[in-house]
Amino acid sequence: MKKKRTTNKGSEHMNVLIIGAGYVGLTTAAVIAKLGHTVHCVDENEQKIAALTRGDVPIYEPGLAELLTDHKSRLFFHRDGQKHIHEADVIFICVGTPPDNNGKSDVSYVNRAVAALLPHLHDQQTLVIKSTVPIGTNERIYERLTKEGKNVRVVSNPEFLREGSAIFDSLYPDRIVVGLRDDDDRSLSVMQTLYARIHAPYVVTSLSGAEMIKYAANAFLAMKISFINEMARLCEAYDVDVAHVAKGIGLDGRIGPHFLQAGIGYGGSCFPKDVAALQQMAYEKAVRPYMIEATKTINDTQFYWYVQKIKRTLGTLSDKRIAVLGIAFKPNTDDIRESPAVSLIKALHNLGAHVVAHDPKAVLPNGMDIKQTKTIDEALQQADAVIVATDWDAYKQLNWEQVRQTMSGNVVVDGRNSLPRNDIIQAGLTYVGVGRG
Repeated sequence: MKKKRTTNKGSEHMNVLIIGAGYVGLTTAAVIAKLGHTVHCVDENEQKIAALTRGDVPIYEPGLAELLTDHKSRLFFHRDGQKHIHEADVIFICVGTPPDNNGKSDVSYVNRAVAALLPHLHDQQTLVIKSTVPIGTNERIYERLTKEGKNVRVVSNPEFLREGSAIFDSLYPDRIVVGLRDDDDRSLSVMQTLYARIHAPYVVTSLSGAEMIKYAANAFLAMKISFINEMARLCEAYDVDVAHVAKGIGLDGRIGPHFLQAGIGYGGSCFPKDVAALQQMAYEKAVRPYMIEATKTINDTQFYWYVQKIKRTLGTLSDKRIAVLGIAFKPNTDDIRESPAVSLIKALHNLGAHVVAHDPKAVLPNGMDIKQTKTIDEALQQADAVIVATDWDAYKQLNWEQVRQTMSGNVVVDGRNSLPRNDIIQAGLTYVGVGRG
């Protein structure tokens, strides 16, 4: 094995190659460079690589651009990383695994990355799969490498990043999951050396165990969201405030307060995809995943349920001017993948409403005949109703007296139960939450 250099922090220096310059790949690259290692990041997208080389970051994630700039002396971006494969101590695969039409994860990008690496790998390297892949994928990758005569160690090291706080989650994780084969007695030490400056408990398991942990974690969090949204429907039927219920059960240490905020549903690049993929994996083994099915069904119907609530409140949606504040699936990101806000905007538009939208970072998808304004005030002008679909701080801190003067109507729809209800009511506006009684 190549002799490692030592950084001024006293930890071993490694050469790291990262395949994929998307959300996970860029975050991983920035954090590993901060830890003192040299990082070469490779992506097929020529425009993306050109932008990153110029110092332009193609995605919005708080702190990411600054971290990439601060450690640019150890960060290099390439469209073709072939010449850097051989010198790498650790190679990360961080490419996407999008769902197919049935909800199964498409691992073709992972397979392509492995195929591109294969001719250049040598026995002293560790191949780390950080992409979220179906259970058994890492074992199949190992078998493929072995069949080709490559004695490369394979590690499953899933990420548990929240968009909007990915840098913090990477530097201060709750745990580091490392999946290994039973006969691998070296890779744990390699991963501990790589992450030497990160202090977190290690969960060491099999390759398939690590894959399952990733899916189970996301499915459980999605289940909590769907659970509180179902409780919100019941609370509304019985004139109970779901916020009080969430607080009352969240203070129980066995339950915890996180992911108990009722709203119009979860979205993003992980929860919908991973819940659907786990459901399909269960079916493949003839296991009926009742809780996963319910989690998905509740989420799929939540915004429809809320559209009906909006219709009842306004009487009709036809020709109503509705300002929707929020396009991203959550605050502090520009990601609109599977965004409930986008689904809500489409549904309102299809029902005849005149919708205008605003978001501090996200942009409506191409092809939507919806006006997106540059300012919140422009969106609110002469609106019959305003709907907060993404709980950005800018929306939670609005001057509601001023909002009342700007709007034509008086209805404020809190799609995330994040607004100050009393302030809104005191301003002479009608507050409509999710299961608020």
